This record gives sequence, C-alpha cells and structure tokens, in this order.
Amino acid sequence: MSKKKIQSAWAMYDWANSVYSLVITSTIFPVYFNSVTKSEDRGDLVDFFGFEIVNTVLYSYSISFSYLVIALISPLLSGIADSGGKKLFFMKFFAYLGSISCVGLFFFDGDNLEYGIICAMMASIGYAGSIVFYNAFLPEIATEDEFDFLSAKGFSLGYIGSVILLILNLVMIEVPELFGLSDGGQAARWSFLITGVWWAGFSQITFKHLPNNPYKKQVDKELLLRGYKEISEVYLKVKSSKVMTRFLTAFLFYSMGVQTVMYLAATFGDKELGLPGDKLIITILIIQIVAIGGSYLFAYISKIYGNKRSLVIMVFIWVFICIGAYFVNTEYQFFALAFVVGMVMGGIQSLSRSTYSKLIPKETTDHASYFSFFDVTEKIAIVFGTFSYGFIEQLTGNMRNSSLALGLFFFVGLGFLFLLKIPKSDFEKPVNV
Repeated sequence: MSKKKIQSAWAMYDWANSVYSLVITSTIFPVYFNSVTKSEDRGDLVDFFGFEIVNTVLYSYSISFSYLVIALISPLLSGIADSGGKKLFFMKFFAYLGSISCVGLFFFDGDNLEYGIICAMMASIGYAGSIVFYNAFLPEIATEDEFDFLSAKGFSLGYIGSVILLILNLVMIEVPELFGLSDGGQAARWSFLITGVWWAGFSQITFKHLPNNPYKKQVDKELLLRGYKEISEVYLKVKSSKVMTRFLTAFLFYSMGVQTVMYLAATFGDKELGLPGDKLIITILIIQIVAIGGSYLFAYISKIYGNKRSLVIMVFIWVFICIGAYFVNTEYQFFALAFVVGMVMGGIQSLSRSTYSKLIPKETTDHASYFSFFDVTEKIAIVFGTFSYGFIEQLTGNMRNSSLALGLFFFVGLGFLFLLKIPKSDFEKPVNV
C-alpha cells in the first residue's frame, strides 16, 4: 500500500475518535449530566456512593480519576506494545472499550448516577489509552519534515468529523419529534449511542491499513519484563536530555490549562452564565470549526518562525483567555472567547505532538515507549488541571476562580518554553521574512 494511503488511514482515527471528545466530554454529556443530576430539594448536590458532593465537582473529579488510571498503566502498556510489536492490538482494545462505554451511556438517566460515572470513566480510559498507540505510529509512517502537517491533518479531520456528528445531534435535541423521539433528554442519550457506533465503525479504516508490527518483533516469555525495562531506559534518556525535559515540563503546565478548558468549557457556560444547552453546543461548534484553520495556521507559522516561537505565541494567547474567562458575563462575550480558544486549541495540540516527534532520537524503534512519556505527561496534566478546577470550585463556590488558576498554569509553562533551546539540526531553520 502507498505511503499516502497509510498516512490518510492513520489520520482517519482522529475522525473516528474525536466525536467522543466533542460529544461526550465537551458538549452534550456535561450539559445532560448537569440536567439529570439536579433536583428541586437538593439543588446541584448529589449522593455518590454515600458521599454528598456538588455535581460539577464530581464530574471534574471523575475525569481526574480516569486519566490517573491511564497515566499509571500507559507506560507499561506502551512498553509491552513496543517490545512485542503489539501497538495495533492495544489500540483496538482501548478503542473498543471506549466505544462500548459510550453506547452504555445510553442507559444513564440520572437515577443510576454511579453507573453513569463508571461508563463515562471507562470511555475516557478507552479514548486516552488508544491515543497512546495512535500517536506512536506517527514516526513509523512519516518522515520528520511531514510530522507537522500530517499531525495537523489528523486534528483537522477530527474537528470536521466531530462537527458533522455534533450538528446532527444538535438537530436531534432541538427537534426530537423529527426523529421519533419524545424529548431532548432521550435525543441526548441516542447521541451517546451514535457516538460509540461512529467511533468503532470509522476506526475500521485505520485498523485495516495501519502496518501491524513493521519491525517484525517477536513475542516471548520475557515480554512483561522487557516492557518495564524499555520504560526505565526511555525514562533515563528523557531525563538526560535537557531539551526534552524542558519541553515536557512546559507541555505539562500548559496542558493543564488546555485540556481542562476542553473538558469543562460547557460546564462553565452552563453554571456561571446560565446558557441553555443549544447555545453551549453552538459555542463548542465555534471552537471546533475555528480550530480546523488554527491547526494549519500555526503549522505554517512554525514553518516560518520555528516551533518554539509558535508555541510561545499560543501560550501567551491562552494566558489572556483565562483572564478573559474571569470577566466574561454575556453570551456574546463567551462566543468571542470561544473563537479565540478555537484559534489556538487545534494549533497547540497539533504542534505539541509534532514537536515532540522531532525530539525522539532518530535511531530508535521504540516509539510507543517514547510517546508514552508524552501521553503520560498529558494525562497527568489533565489529572492536576481538572482536579484543581473542581477543588477550587469546591472551596470558593465559583468557577471563575478556577479559570484564573488555569492562567497560572499557562504562565509557568511559558517560562519553561522560554528556557527551551531546540537544536537547529533537529528542525528546519526558520525562514526570515
């Protein structure tokens, strides 16, 4: 099969799984969750396994816990994947775990709170786990000069596919009778089921064409021990590389903000501004559509000025976004802020992935082990970011204070980016314009 077809098949996994990120984590499920867990007598307080907690805080903590689990197991899994040539197998396993869990959310109606949270966490684990192995294929199917734009292609396909499905789901929720549904709540549950089917269905394109064990590695009895060994070896290499250590530290801090905004923007609009569900979904649509252009825009900027300068520009913008969120009061201000978020959302995700790809030693074949550090860093960022967001809300009773805290994370990440010195030999030299 041609290299171009393999790369297109790889990018299609973003199309397949990004619907989970948009429909389940960013828009419909958070709004649906807030709606079905409110009551007249207790307000937004819920009982979870005997503990009384605010529903939005519980949702933040559930995201934190699911990503803590995947952060703990992904280094082991990716080490096993590389040592035994099992990347594709594990990618399939986690993709199916996530898609089946999305289908399971169809049966969540608010009365079975524990069941809904468990399904949501399992879907999150499936999504995050599959990304570890998906990212690890990038250095195997593309050359360094192709990383930025292939990474951007994946994110763009993800944004386009998720927007298409979200628009369909929005129509279902707004006019449920058109689809033979009783109300918006039932339409929301159907959107969870469709998301799971979409994820599993379109993944087949990727699974069919990605190379299975291109380095012909053999599975043997020492597979598990070899996985641990590779993880420790990569850890030592990462630790000894100043540029990789500084990049991952910067990535940790600014990802605390980026990922938390992705997961909790709809919750903020619902609780702090009282926006109805349809307007919240439109807001996330704005972010997704603008992000398509943003990912390519910053890929182009990085080609002219270099990766470091592009990342610095984006993180600066994120700092002002967090400050703006504290003062936003109207829906139009919220829409404007969403436009700016979309501009840097796709760019910072795409460029972070491709920048790290360029820092991996060219002679290595253990790409999954290296990418596990990248992915674990991102997962730890989600754990700390979402937990901090929920904890500050629990302490102060105001999400706006949580938004300011995210700004501090971006500011620290910016500091480490300024310290970053990327060897010229590893990158295309910036073009003077």
